Amino acid sequence: MTHIFTLKAPAFAAALLLLSAPGGMAQNLTYPLVDTMQDACFDTTGAKITCPAEGEALYGQDAQHHRLAASYTDNGDETVTDNNTALVWQKTPENARLQYAEALSYCSALSLGGRDDWRVPTIKELYSLADFRGELLKPEEGEPRPYIDTTAFDFFYPDRGMIFAGQYWSSTLYVKGPAMNGANQGAFGFNFADGHIKAYGTGLDFYSGGEAASSGLSNGPADGKAPGNYVRCVSGDEAVYGVNAFTANGDGTVTDAATGRMWQQSDDGTRRDWPEALAYCEALDLGGHDDWYLPNSKELQSIVDYHRTDLPAIDTSVFSITEDSDTLDFWTSTTFGDWKNYANVIAFGKALSKAGDQTEYTDWHGAGAQRSSIKSVAGQEMTEETTCSVNACDYNRPDNLVRCVR
Repeated sequence: MTHIFTLKAPAFAAALLLLSAPGGMAQNLTYPLVDTMQDACFDTTGAKITCPAEGEALYGQDAQHHRLAASYTDNGDETVTDNNTALVWQKTPENARLQYAEALSYCSALSLGGRDDWRVPTIKELYSLADFRGELLKPEEGEPRPYIDTTAFDFFYPDRGMIFAGQYWSSTLYVKGPAMNGANQGAFGFNFADGHIKAYGTGLDFYSGGEAASSGLSNGPADGKAPGNYVRCVSGDEAVYGVNAFTANGDGTVTDAATGRMWQQSDDGTRRDWPEALAYCEALDLGGHDDWYLPNSKELQSIVDYHRTDLPAIDTSVFSITEDSDTLDFWTSTTFGDWKNYANVIAFGKALSKAGDQTEYTDWHGAGAQRSSIKSVAGQEMTEETTCSVNACDYNRPDNLVRCVR
């Protein structure tokens, strides 16, 4: 066996945590949050810098809070074991796009490495593989680097000039309504070419231009098909990775026993740019603790509630969001690899975008998406076009909400 390790910190396997429950029923499993592996610091213009010292401007970004390093074992049978999560992954995916239903069938029928329990991963399982040392460079800028560890996993960039279209399915449907054009049924995926989570069309549409799911589904495009995504199948215990165990502590904090993280229970209602967000969390004194920091992308995504059928996409029995708004993007400490003057955000409200023929923004990507926002407008221009793809333009703002972690 070949053991493949990254360099940030010692790795350790997932542990079990037995929690008391009514009637003697117990057994909530913990799961480890694997680091983003981002290992460099950047300023607000995207320039790589020496990581700031504590107390200096821009201190507290992703690379300065080292967490559980990624660790993989190539099993020599076309499977890879994640030594942290204990999930077993398909090493080499099919280099072909599948419809959502086709992806479910493909993984269910897969026999690989002596296993026949393969399935499409949930969005939290899939995101555990994200490596934010990735960057989608222009040809004149150098070779691109995908958002996955290619020393452990095979990855193929798409052909025909669509190098950015490296989307992989998760099994997680978007249950809060239609995505994209206001009619599509969506299922979340992660793009290992350009480092984003969004909801992709499954090939089905809601009736009546996006009424509630209870109104039924029909074929979307004329042939009943959407562009389709790639899929990397997973094997392992279900309903473990990504299942939270929240406790409100009564002091403005919430503990997630599943991940070991403690969270600020409510944002403070102030929108900040990225430098201010970093500084706010570093200075926060809450619940008798002063070691708060701005969460990285995987940490913040870990508290998204993808099963809640209304907004916001968070467990409101323990968390609160002060603002009643469509745009409830929260900052992370993770710089976006493609545009390093941007940082990642997690959308707990609608993830707004619009296509060229749309006059209004819609919930294009779905609440629970991971997008990116310009770090600061100081000294640089912010235009709508800076967040456009060939399909749509994201809503772009430099001031987002903040929820700190420790």
